[in-house]
Amino acid sequence: KMKILSSAVVIVAFVAHQSNGFVLSSSSSTNRPALVSRVGSTQTDATDTAASSFGLDPEFEAARQKTEATLKAVVPSEKMLGPLLHFANEYLSANQASYKNGNDVSAPEKSVERILGAINLGVKNGIGENKFKFQSTHKALRGIPEEEDGNEVDYYAFGCDFFRPCIDVEKTVILGMENLNQAMQQIKDGENVVFLANHQSEADPQVMSVCMEKAGFEAQAPDVTYVAGHKVTTDTLAIPFSMGRNLICIHSKKHIDADPETKGDKQRQNLKAMSGMLEKLRKGGCALWVAPSGGRDRRDLETGKVPIAPFDSKTVDMFRLMGNKSKKPTHYYPLSMVSYELCPPPDFVEAGTGEQRNVRFVPVGISVGDELTSKGGLEGRHEFCVSAQQACEEGYQELLDMIE
Repeated sequence: KMKILSSAVVIVAFVAHQSNGFVLSSSSSTNRPALVSRVGSTQTDATDTAASSFGLDPEFEAARQKTEATLKAVVPSEKMLGPLLHFANEYLSANQASYKNGNDVSAPEKSVERILGAINLGVKNGIGENKFKFQSTHKALRGIPEEEDGNEVDYYAFGCDFFRPCIDVEKTVILGMENLNQAMQQIKDGENVVFLANHQSEADPQVMSVCMEKAGFEAQAPDVTYVAGHKVTTDTLAIPFSMGRNLICIHSKKHIDADPETKGDKQRQNLKAMSGMLEKLRKGGCALWVAPSGGRDRRDLETGKVPIAPFDSKTVDMFRLMGNKSKKPTHYYPLSMVSYELCPPPDFVEAGTGEQRNVRFVPVGISVGDELTSKGGLEGRHEFCVSAQQACEEGYQELLDMIE
């Protein structure tokens, strides 16, 4: 088991780097949590944040108070307490709903252990001189000391164990089982599979794992490689979850252009990432998950609905090109994901890291569409991207109808 925050050593380092931290800010919305801003903006008092029990029952309220006391003992800065307390409160609230649903793993004491353990790993690996540095391609750390420079933490299991209690697995929906079975067989036969997916929450890799477990592919779930943007490899709390995943680390065009001074370095890293991905595909038996939209789906503030973000045709073309270059049979499947309510993103895209984390106990779902037919030529490439998005949207709507 991971050690809980029993000493102040690790988190005190977090305070020392508060200039890079994130804090809670007030929001004018009456039905949404406050948005996140960087340090230096108007803050809410951490005590006010902690004072709300989020409607917790006595035993979970006691767990919340224990968590609050632990964090306050080692984080003297109220600016740092806000996001940590909010994240803890959200997580405990989701676990209370899970516990009432009959999940013993969501018992108060176990939930406290997980949330403090997650914060501990985030601080240990996410700040300062010891901040974990991801290479352009990253192999999941599974707690094999002799192969991982002494690491004893299975970060894959940690991430799944953290989010699984917040997922209503019984009501979770898996569609397109015939297509998923076919894709898994193709991978087993040494061929490649690329899942062209919509992206809804930071927990999507864990959602994918839980859904694959339910579908009978628990052994294959850890092998999936995810194409990741810069936030999941630089955000303090996201880093330990990312450490447990096979990743291709790519900077989006928007992120590359944001800072001209680092543009060259980011472009070089992208070239290394493409080279690493091609190497994986040439070996065969590779499962890739990529969100061609380049980001998460966002809520429409006027309708309250969450539409799928448009797929970028150049991104889709690039993965088709990599598949062709690999000289291995490469198959493409549209993958619809419903996970927005589990860990809702901010309504607006934020350039920095450190967004506020909200967590809910909800069912999730995936739908694997029919394998896409690859055609050449400019017109064929356009049709391929349009077909991928349409199939993803159809599966998405079907999932919503079944889950709701």
